[in-house]
Amino acid sequence: MAEEKQLLVPTDVYLKAGVHIGTKFKTKYMEPYIFKIRPDGLAILNLSKIDEKLKETAKYLAQYNPEDVLVVARRETSWKGASLFKKSTGINVITGRYPPGLITNTNLEGFIEPKVLFAVDPWPDRNAIKDAKRMNIPVVAFCDTNNTTQNIDVVVPLNNKGRKSVGLAFYILAKEYLKEKGLIKSDEEMPYTIEDFMSEE
Repeated sequence: MAEEKQLLVPTDVYLKAGVHIGTKFKTKYMEPYIFKIRPDGLAILNLSKIDEKLKETAKYLAQYNPEDVLVVARRETSWKGASLFKKSTGINVITGRYPPGLITNTNLEGFIEPKVLFAVDPWPDRNAIKDAKRMNIPVVAFCDTNNTTQNIDVVVPLNNKGRKSVGLAFYILAKEYLKEKGLIKSDEEMPYTIEDFMSEE
């Protein structure tokens, strides 16, 4: 039970959200985070590594002010969690299509200069990552077993396709970010619940 206390949320909460369920494809980049391959071929991510990386990532993001972080979320299943992450932390979030040149073209209306980019999935969010690399902006990303990570500075191993999985991860990051910033003292002070982040509506 001692180990249970150290996790950011209880094990059963992680398991119910399916954060550890990968895909049938695994890249060499993600092998260090894979716990096992199920008989049906699905790769399973290591839960303690997921927890560890979420903890590290919250600390990393907390070095930045909300306006210095940009989250890109092309995948629709991530929109609810990403939107509540924005409401909780004040961090800038773009759901849907990333506007080309948003962080590279100073003449573009709405041009912004983030100090760190956070991508929900390196594949659909690849254009934003490409721009960030061009501008030497560090990239944080949720990475599933099928992702390549050569352009990612901070890898968070995660089922980045499931609504509940991504929602839970955003809940954890929001709560830990606010704690690191000294804006809340305990989980109870979070303005939204885990269920809010994971629901469809």
